[in-house]
Amino acid sequence: MLIVMLLPNSRTEPDGSAVIRVLSHNIRSMRDDTEALARVIRACAPDLVLLQEAPRFFRWRKKLARLAAASDLVVLTGGATAAGPAVLCSLRATVERTEDVLLPLTPGLHRRGLATAVVRFGGARLGVVSCHLSLDAAERYEQAGALLDRLAGMGVAHAVAGGDLNEGPEGPAFRRLADLLQDGWATAPWGAEDTWTSVDPHRRIDAVFATRGVEVLGCGVPLGRYGVTETDLRAATDHLPVLAALRVPALP
Repeated sequence: MLIVMLLPNSRTEPDGSAVIRVLSHNIRSMRDDTEALARVIRACAPDLVLLQEAPRFFRWRKKLARLAAASDLVVLTGGATAAGPAVLCSLRATVERTEDVLLPLTPGLHRRGLATAVVRFGGARLGVVSCHLSLDAAERYEQAGALLDRLAGMGVAHAVAGGDLNEGPEGPAFRRLADLLQDGWATAPWGAEDTWTSVDPHRRIDAVFATRGVEVLGCGVPLGRYGVTETDLRAATDHLPVLAALRVPALP
């Protein structure tokens, strides 16, 4: 039996810093069991949810809004306007701004994008990016660079990025991100590691990253967390989610 220690609850500290939970999850366009998906998200009690493969076509806004409502969250940004990545948030977040970014298109390959936002939790200010990198290795490496450029240009001291990288920690795009950002699992492993597939997890291709200065309190697949069942995880989508607890410093 897998036993995991509890992650810290979301809270604002006396010094104005914020402890938040961030969940990253590829939801395969909500083609699977959406009730199981909502149960997993609710049980993780996240402040931010970084989605990949959010609905992009017919009535995509309504589908994403229904998932948010079923998960006790609201839609922050993304979806079709970001070519798949999206961000949900709790009412605890104060939203400063949002922007969906389409990345350069390589002929013959799927369009990719970034769902981005700047939010506040108490006295803490945080940039947020959800991404889904290419299946093509060369394009994936360039998109990792574009993600880093985006984080650097957001005008924030602290940021979190998460998504489906389509390669593991040994890959050049993953390493490009991990060289400049904190890889949540490598920094403070918690729960389980592998995210692909949900039925037979054997690769870690999904991750949550944080900029230096953000304290990673724990990060991993929430197997064993109260309310998260293996049945729901398998039924929700073909990827397992990554849950991270972060302490974000307050603004000076």
